[in-house]
Amino acid sequence: MTQTCGFAAIVGRPNVGKSTLMNRILGQKVSITSRRPQTTRHQVMGIKTQDEAQCIYVDTPGMHIMSKDRNKAINRFMNQAAGRALRDVDCVVFIIDRTRWSDEDQAVLERLEHVTAPVILAVNKVDRLQDKSELLPWLESVGARREFAAIVPISAKHGTNVAALEGEVMSRLPESVHYFPDDQVTDRSLRFMAAELVREKITRQLGDELPYQMTVEIEEFREAGNVTHISALILVERQGQKVILIGDRGERIKSIGRDARLDIERVLDGKVMLNLWVKIKRGWSDDSRALKSLGYDLD
Repeated sequence: MTQTCGFAAIVGRPNVGKSTLMNRILGQKVSITSRRPQTTRHQVMGIKTQDEAQCIYVDTPGMHIMSKDRNKAINRFMNQAAGRALRDVDCVVFIIDRTRWSDEDQAVLERLEHVTAPVILAVNKVDRLQDKSELLPWLESVGARREFAAIVPISAKHGTNVAALEGEVMSRLPESVHYFPDDQVTDRSLRFMAAELVREKITRQLGDELPYQMTVEIEEFREAGNVTHISALILVERQGQKVILIGDRGERIKSIGRDARLDIERVLDGKVMLNLWVKIKRGWSDDSRALKSLGYDLD
């Protein structure tokens, strides 16, 4: 049989379910998720191989409108990373949220104007619709905004209709040998995954208590016998943020470390010793050189 292989970019505004969708397609966690917008900061590839077809899904940071509180180097990096994912892809999956259309959805649509690859519209979170009769008129309304290759209502969280969306993507892959081994699931290293899982637990536990000026850097990642020893440095910009992260008598940082360790052990399929440290690095989120040194590098 002829092999097919290609790239599909998953794009949309922040917090619309892009990472949840990719994890659902792959059947395991590759991209971190939380209820907070802009959890995803990097392009992350998820590789799905099914018989002779291989699709490389590219999860992207949420495309957002720059504003006074979103005008730092890290915001520019995330928008650029999302935009670069549109280059040379074979298909684009544009995700929106059930019957809501925002200014940021419109901004993403305008970014897609010059994309020549077919664009599939995925209308997510349809399981939350109270009145299902609203869906069909809404699909017709958004379908008039541009010529989509297909429009698929889905629930990424529950898997509803995700197989149909995958079928639309797979049918548009070109003939090609597979770019990755059939058992590979992502292009990202275990070191990167460990840092992201720590950041996910911080984001989930602290929510609005901690601003976006937080990142995680892995300082040590080594195997000793059947145990992987990981030391992760959590960078914040102010003393108050450090106090919040550590918590009363260190209880918050212990809770974050426990939850992160359990998830990392699932990924590594082995025992992990995880040490977390918190350090203040003022202004890192608005310093292009600091961002590059921390792995926020488009190259």
